Amino acid sequence: MANILVFVETSPAGGVAGSARGLLAAAAALGTPVAVVASEVSPEATVALGQAGASLIHQGIGEQAGAMLTGPAVEALETAVAAYSPAAVVVSNSADGREIAGRLAVRVGGALLADAVSLRLDGDRIVAGHSIFGGAYDVESTVEGGLPIVTVRQGAIDGVTSEGGGAVEIVTSQLTGTVPGARVTAVHDAPATSARPELRTAKTVVSGGRGLGSKENFALVEQLADALGAAVGASRAAVDAGYVDQHAQVGQTGVSVSPQLYIALGISGAIQHRAGMQTAKTIVAINKDGDSPIFDVADFGIVGDVFTVVPQLIEALAARPQ
Repeated sequence: MANILVFVETSPAGGVAGSARGLLAAAAALGTPVAVVASEVSPEATVALGQAGASLIHQGIGEQAGAMLTGPAVEALETAVAAYSPAAVVVSNSADGREIAGRLAVRVGGALLADAVSLRLDGDRIVAGHSIFGGAYDVESTVEGGLPIVTVRQGAIDGVTSEGGGAVEIVTSQLTGTVPGARVTAVHDAPATSARPELRTAKTVVSGGRGLGSKENFALVEQLADALGAAVGASRAAVDAGYVDQHAQVGQTGVSVSPQLYIALGISGAIQHRAGMQTAKTIVAINKDGDSPIFDVADFGIVGDVFTVVPQLIEALAARPQ
């Protein structure tokens, strides 16, 4: 099987980004996943990548690794492209990932397929699926010439974990620093402000909209999220009304999410909001207006008052056997 390079983002402390499992699963459907890391891989990260499906880890090390933005990643990938002759390169569609993918495409003469939500093989061609124009259309793209470099939307492809994995060969290359990049002079960890999952990568998201009516009523969203172990999201209307901070905004001008379960409370479902959530695996909508557009994309819909339905749902969840 052809090699598929997967760039794995890491934290300054050496932790593996949550997007790695989905990227490796996407690569496994196309060929043999080779994880590329622009830093020295810790034993814990090696085990995690092996369990997520990596058949080999290519680590780029050097004085600039971790001290420069994107430059070491581009160089590590460029070296790996020359070493493994991959059929494709898969990168997370994060802010850093998009820059890395674009710079790599220029350096190796590749072609960029951005913000894919699925990947498949069609003979020898790699086909990327995209949700575009605010989610109104599903389209596919492929590359006629050059190396496909694909950025994958976080959460769009499910990751896998094998308890029997973990024994992975590590190949090391020395970074020369020939790829320019801004230098990091200090890293200050921001303390966690919430025990809830991070919105972009959460498996379950509960979002609230203008239908909640006030910041005080928005607490209902948080209560249901806590009952489900979910992240909290919101429509732009709820954010603009001051019900919740902007970091919770889901939609075209906010965060795009693809969780296993997305619950929309009091959200009408404007196209800008649907653009950021309609690739969720299962969508549940609760709204008193049966004509709300959110029901067009919902797998399950409840026409009713959220202040009646949601407390009953929370009560039922609390009564479940543990």
